[in-house]
Amino acid sequence: MIILDVIMIITSTATNTFPDDYPSIIDVRTSAVYLEGTHKKSRNTKVELKMNQIKGNLALQMSAAKPKKQCFWRQIRRNKWLYGMLAPGVLYFLLFKYAPMWGLLIAFKDYQPYLGFFGSKWVGIKHFERLFHDPSFWMLLRNTLVLAGYNIFFFFPAPILLSLIINEVRQEKFKRAIQTFIYVPHFISWVVVVGIAYTFFTIDGGLVNEAIMAMGGSKINFLASAGWFRTMITLEVIWKETGWGTIIFLAALAGVDPQIYEAAKIDGAGRLRQLWHVTLPAIRSTIIILFILRLGTFLDTGFEQIFLMLNPINREVGEVFDTYVYTAGITQGQFSFSTAVGLFKSVVGFVLVISSNWLAKKFGGEGVY
Repeated sequence: MIILDVIMIITSTATNTFPDDYPSIIDVRTSAVYLEGTHKKSRNTKVELKMNQIKGNLALQMSAAKPKKQCFWRQIRRNKWLYGMLAPGVLYFLLFKYAPMWGLLIAFKDYQPYLGFFGSKWVGIKHFERLFHDPSFWMLLRNTLVLAGYNIFFFFPAPILLSLIINEVRQEKFKRAIQTFIYVPHFISWVVVVGIAYTFFTIDGGLVNEAIMAMGGSKINFLASAGWFRTMITLEVIWKETGWGTIIFLAALAGVDPQIYEAAKIDGAGRLRQLWHVTLPAIRSTIIILFILRLGTFLDTGFEQIFLMLNPINREVGEVFDTYVYTAGITQGQFSFSTAVGLFKSVVGFVLVISSNWLAKKFGGEGVY
């Protein structure tokens, strides 16, 4: 590069054309030294820039490594009102969901109230062995699985279907009136619901049996029949909880872009085609997530409703783990054994949630986590 610059200077001397930054007295040697110094300065400048860049990167890495805690607390201070609103929910789960898990310890002990958690004798898996060898275990498992299956196959799709029907209503006032009307049963206690069922289905003047008699049929003892017990339980759950279950699905449907429906209409899609190709795919992720969460409580068939509907005639098909825990734990004082039964249910629910979440992700859907 220096040789080329020297040649350029020589040619410039011949033509009397020089750059502005060259000396007025042209000396080839002086010019060569000048150019060499200029190149050295440029190289030094590049080295300095590179060093400054490395120092800057190191400073950024150090600043990103150390103030994580500071950033965390700064973020909390910045969003203190949001975290304040979150605090009651966190406290609820800590106090009523996580803290009571300490009581699971008695499932592995022969718990005596006067000895306490730590003073009671450790017996290991004795209560689980007793549960699995109990002659009534398979009867309890069968009844619980059948009722849970009824809820999955008949109750779970009910809010989805009702949400799709309500979503097709175009009159907003009528739509809101229907929503309010179907939410009400959720707030009615199971005692009242079972009382209503007795009023409608009893053989002593019940409205359903009176209607059957008016049509020429014979009375059916719905309440004392083992064959009708599971159907009655499922119908009561559907009547009470279907309306409340539509809230999440209607919220998901409200988020569907209306332009998608307009595009489907332009393509010639009717109501059913729009329902199948637009509406259902839009809420598919919501359905999957709620289904996974539902499997977590698969064995929770509900204590209060079944306990109120049980009688000596239908007990063979109606006794489930929930009622058995009450009978063994509360009425007979077998706290350790009933805790073992409850822990068995929880473990089954946990396995179902993990498995269903894995399957949902494996087939391209969205999971809970």
